[in-house]
Amino acid sequence: MRNKSEIRNPKSETRRAAGHRLVRIFGFGLLSGFRGRAGLLLALAFTAAAAAGCRRDMFQQPYSKPLESSDFFQDNHMASRPLVQHTVARGHLEADEVFYTGKIGTNLVETFPFPVTREVLERGRERFDIYCSPCHGRTGEGNGMIVQRGFPPPPSYHIDRLRQAPVGHFFDVMTQGYGIMYSYAARVEPADRWAIAAYIRALQQSRDATLAEVPAEQRAKLEAKK
Repeated sequence: MRNKSEIRNPKSETRRAAGHRLVRIFGFGLLSGFRGRAGLLLALAFTAAAAAGCRRDMFQQPYSKPLESSDFFQDNHMASRPLVQHTVARGHLEADEVFYTGKIGTNLVETFPFPVTREVLERGRERFDIYCSPCHGRTGEGNGMIVQRGFPPPPSYHIDRLRQAPVGHFFDVMTQGYGIMYSYAARVEPADRWAIAAYIRALQQSRDATLAEVPAEQRAKLEAKK
C-alpha cells in the first residue's frame, strides 16, 4: 500500500513532468550559450529556480473524489471510507417510531404523538400556507394558485376518503410524497409535518362547524361583526 504522501493528483504530475522537460531544455541551452564559471553558475541558478516551481502540491494539493477508485484503502478500493455499521449521526437517532414515521409497524396512527395546542395549530397554519397552499389552496379545496395556472389539482381535503383517513396518512404523504407530489421530508421537519397535519384536521372540522360550537366570548365577537 502506498504512503498517503505518495498519492499525487494526475494533473499535478503532468505539470511537473512538463516543468522538468523545460528545465532540461533551457538548462542545456544556457550551458551551451555561456562559457566559463559565470555561465555555469547562471545555468545552475536558473535550473534550481525552475525546478522549485515544478512542485506545487502546497498550492494545488492532491485530492480525490469521495467515490472514485483508489488503492489507498485496500478494503473497499475507494477514496472514502465505508460507513461503520450500526452508527447513527448525532441528532438522528429517531427512536420514536410514531413521531418520525407516523406509523406503528406498517399501520398508520390515528392520534397525534403530542398534545395539539393553539400554538401547534398556528404553526401548522403558517407552514401550510407556505408549503401546501400553492397546490391545495388556503382552505384545502385543491384549488391553489399553481392549480389555477394549469397544474394538476390535488384532491380536496374535504372528500370523505381524506376526512376518514388516519392522521398518520397526512404525515406519511408529506414524508414520502404521493402521486405527483414529491417528498417534503427535506423541507419540513417532523414536528412541523405534524403541525400541518393538525391544521388539516382543523380545516376539515371547520367545514361543518356551526356557530353554536364557537366559544361564547368568540361567538359574541362574531355576532357583533354582522
